[in-house]
Amino acid sequence: MKHLRFLMLGLATSMACAGADLRATPEYVRPNPFGGIVDSDRHGISGFIRGQVTLESARAAYVSCHLVAVVAEGGEYGLEVNPFPAATGIRLDLYREWFHFLPASNRYIPDALIPVRSPYASRLPEADNHIPGQTAQAFWLDIWVPASTQPGEYATSAVLKTGSRTMPLPIKLTVLSQVVPDTDAVAIDHNTYGTSWFDEQYPNLARRYGQDFSTSDAFYKLIHAYHRVFYEHRGVFHQLGYGHAGKVGPEFAPQLEGSGRSKHVSSWEAFDRHYGPLLDGSAFAQTRRGAKPIPFAYLPINPEWPASYLGWGEPGYEREFVNVVSEMERHFREKGWTSTRFELFFNHKKRYKGFEWDGDETRFAGDYAYFREYARLLKAAVPADTPVKFVFRADVSWTMEKQFKELAGIINFWTCGGGMFGWYDYAPRMLKERGDIVWIYGGTPAVTEPLSAMAVDVLRPWLWGIDGFVRWLTTSPGPDPWNKFEGGTETLVYPGEPFGVEAPLASVRLKVERNAVQDLTLLNDLARVRPLEKLKVDAAKAFNDTSVEDWRTPRPPLADGNPEDWSNTDVDEVIPKNRKFTTALQPAAWQHVREYMLELAREAK
Repeated sequence: MKHLRFLMLGLATSMACAGADLRATPEYVRPNPFGGIVDSDRHGISGFIRGQVTLESARAAYVSCHLVAVVAEGGEYGLEVNPFPAATGIRLDLYREWFHFLPASNRYIPDALIPVRSPYASRLPEADNHIPGQTAQAFWLDIWVPASTQPGEYATSAVLKTGSRTMPLPIKLTVLSQVVPDTDAVAIDHNTYGTSWFDEQYPNLARRYGQDFSTSDAFYKLIHAYHRVFYEHRGVFHQLGYGHAGKVGPEFAPQLEGSGRSKHVSSWEAFDRHYGPLLDGSAFAQTRRGAKPIPFAYLPINPEWPASYLGWGEPGYEREFVNVVSEMERHFREKGWTSTRFELFFNHKKRYKGFEWDGDETRFAGDYAYFREYARLLKAAVPADTPVKFVFRADVSWTMEKQFKELAGIINFWTCGGGMFGWYDYAPRMLKERGDIVWIYGGTPAVTEPLSAMAVDVLRPWLWGIDGFVRWLTTSPGPDPWNKFEGGTETLVYPGEPFGVEAPLASVRLKVERNAVQDLTLLNDLARVRPLEKLKVDAAKAFNDTSVEDWRTPRPPLADGNPEDWSNTDVDEVIPKNRKFTTALQPAAWQHVREYMLELAREAK
């Protein structure tokens, strides 16, 4: 197996270079602003790529690297990446990498990606990044290979210019015949809450429209832009439209009026403005993936909507619920919105003091009755033969094993705490054989972790035979991510407004995640030439020298006790930290999997 082919073809010892230099690194090796490599990406890495960048890709896929312009004495420089011939269809996207300052470690790490045009001209230190003594600027290069590109060898170059000096860096690209399937092997979901943070992250946009911002075209375009950035990176985006006490944002639900038997939808205007382009796919018409409806969407339904919880348990509550949800089903059907799964989902906990039962991460068995009742109400509202896809989702942790049994046939979309779910090795097959959707959830690796950490949650659900992974919050970079960064564990995108872009900016970590999803999708497709279980065994071994079983936590004695007696500490203590997934994880771990996939792709017909 030719692991690290990218590295071995051109990775030389990193030596101080007087004057100026154009270098490259693989996607999982981030440069720092002083001509070196960030601390977390040094393990097993010997230096920079010089001489020639050599890349290999399937079709309908991206392949990426970092370009590094080094100007040791500072001053003006220019970077140009020459395009591939237009007839090839191959396209280049160039981004300047923003170096975020982390006060906790007094270090700079690149993550936010600012789109720039080639040729790019600037000077070091970069005026806006404010890095004393900066001698290097990193750029992320995306190369898009469409399905229509002919397999073969292609070449171009990047060129650094400083004063009278010109330094070319040849780029060689091998395109394979294999095409990455459009449907991902796993769904990687990126979650957020409401839209109130738009005002904070886009203050100039909000000021421009004043009180009309939330009803402006710009507001809805921003919503669609967030969906689009994750869609373009082979991800799913969820935006929950109600709070813990049930208040629904007006853009997330149709307008209602009346009560009891007369409760009905009075206007679909805001809802359709928000969801129409997402549910018919037109919001994505100009993307490289093409127009396609979003696969999942939260419904605004919660204990306080569409019926007031004051009437819970009374005939009026049921009448209001059935009236409105029936109208929703009819509206969706008439619009042809039959590809998306619409999720009945509860996000409240009793400790938030909005309602007296846990809808999210239910801990007490007495609360299951509410789920049974809502399943009955949903059944009463939605015709059995509807083409509209309604699903009942529950995010579960403490009592998931009991819920799997007692709520079978009621919940059909399980989003499970990943650590606990690993205790129940029988659960993936049992739930999938019932026809249920199964995701696990967790956080987002910090920028201080090796980039290969972004692939752990891509690979794990595939190894387990389930459908996806949820990153619980991915749009909250903190009050000043540019100069006082908190690490990025709650974001994978950044507001583009400081750079004149009224849309989110992707990150290095999101790009790495995207590339892992597309690689895994092709690897999964290669089960037509090699048994799936063999692919899983080999992928785990290649990634971090593990077995498939190493990706699970053995069932602890705690799991046989009463979850109502557990504490968070109890749970943490029985979920051991395997060094192969943390401190011993190598930056190039995913490259090993990619090389395995590419070897199979070269051989496949």
